[in-house]
Amino acid sequence: MSIRVGFHVSISGGISNSVDTALKIGCSAFQIFTRNPRGWAAKPLQEEDVINFRKKLANSNIDRNSVVVHMPYLPNLCSPNNELYKKSTSTLIEELQRSSALGIPYIVLHLGKYRGTDKNMGINQIIEACNFAFENYLKSPLPSISSSFPTRLTEKKKKDNSNNDKDTVTILLENSAGEKNSIGSKFDELGLILDKLRSSNNSHRINNNSFGICLDTCHAFVAGYDLGSKNGVYETLDKFNKEVGLKNLKLIHLNDSKDKLNSNHDRHEHIDLGKIGKEGFRTLLNHESVKKLPIIMETPIDSKRDDSDNLKVVLDLSTLVQQDNL
Repeated sequence: MSIRVGFHVSISGGISNSVDTALKIGCSAFQIFTRNPRGWAAKPLQEEDVINFRKKLANSNIDRNSVVVHMPYLPNLCSPNNELYKKSTSTLIEELQRSSALGIPYIVLHLGKYRGTDKNMGINQIIEACNFAFENYLKSPLPSISSSFPTRLTEKKKKDNSNNDKDTVTILLENSAGEKNSIGSKFDELGLILDKLRSSNNSHRINNNSFGICLDTCHAFVAGYDLGSKNGVYETLDKFNKEVGLKNLKLIHLNDSKDKLNSNHDRHEHIDLGKIGKEGFRTLLNHESVKKLPIIMETPIDSKRDDSDNLKVVLDLSTLVQQDNL
């Protein structure tokens, strides 16, 4: 089975252009922002752009379940600043709505920093915000696009014999690099948050498929999980399975690290040119629990390599036959 792999790609000139960009590189998966990631305001989605995005994706060789939205950079759901917390929660609701309108099934969420307050309070804020955002996204109308788009989308759903006028979206919690005051760098903490998310809501609308995990390899490595060796990969995935559950792993952010194991420094490097290296990535890419998942690279673009070069490296590593059963 061929892996589904690609990059975070630009939406410059319109979200539908991201499909063209991904295909040009040779992606079989890709990730986007739906807005400017460094600002709070978001331009409404344009009806023509949404329809073109859906049409281009449907006519491509990229499966819809291999496309991901990433939350903007500014939101912080565990911030002790109440105004920032409310703005962050509102942004999550908006991004759930926008992802649904585009037909994108996953949205990646950074868990944020609790800024010196109690970590448990930060975790509880994340849980409250996610449940609140999910419930309100499901109850609310589709985002403002144009007066005709929600009607046309609903009509399409009726033709498809669907009882819901929204495409469902799963929130993926991304592991952090373990920076000061950050949440979610350790697997047991991710497992705890997932368990609390699923046990703390009283809505039939929210279920086990509403939340999952995005595992960033650079973040895991600098947080102390040795992905740089064959045995290290096995041990790391075994630990993840015990503390989170591999069934909850929905996406891989495949990034090498400029910094050493357990450094807590989040600096991405090209695949096989950083501290994780070839053996770790080869083992990971051929592991049964990873081969079936969409894989997104967030590697640099510089004089060393571009996206096409990194894609070639990953495809080569993923097709190398191992002597033992992975």
